[in-house]
Amino acid sequence: MTVKMDNVGIVVEDLTAAIEFFRELGLELEGQTIVEGEWAGRVTGLGNQRVEIAMMRTPDGHSRIELSRFIEPSVVADHRNAPVNALGYLRVMFAVDDLDETLSRLREHGTELVSTEVVRYEDAYRLCYVRGPEGILIGLAQELG
Repeated sequence: MTVKMDNVGIVVEDLTAAIEFFRELGLELEGQTIVEGEWAGRVTGLGNQRVEIAMMRTPDGHSRIELSRFIEPSVVADHRNAPVNALGYLRVMFAVDDLDETLSRLREHGTELVSTEVVRYEDAYRLCYVRGPEGILIGLAQELG
């Protein structure tokens, strides 16, 4: 049996800001549409729904993020300020070539480090967590060597 990850979903209020953030990170907008109707609600268990989605793809084409803005029904919970040890899905980690340059570009979109520093893990990685638009938690890792 073969299993392949298709995408990770992130619910946002400001779809445009989230698209621009992930574009700045290096992802490409694959498509944007409205998903609605009874069939979609049967999948999610939400009943009749209307959701604006944008699919973002990494340049290598192997990973995607689905950004969703719920029009109907409205959002019922907010986990944007959950700490890194909260139960459930937490963050997406991206490998980048130049962590300092990536952070510089993302700061123009209001991105802030979760900690006060970028941390070195042995001689293998430089790592950090950042909060993007709407508090989206993203991990960034630069392989050393």
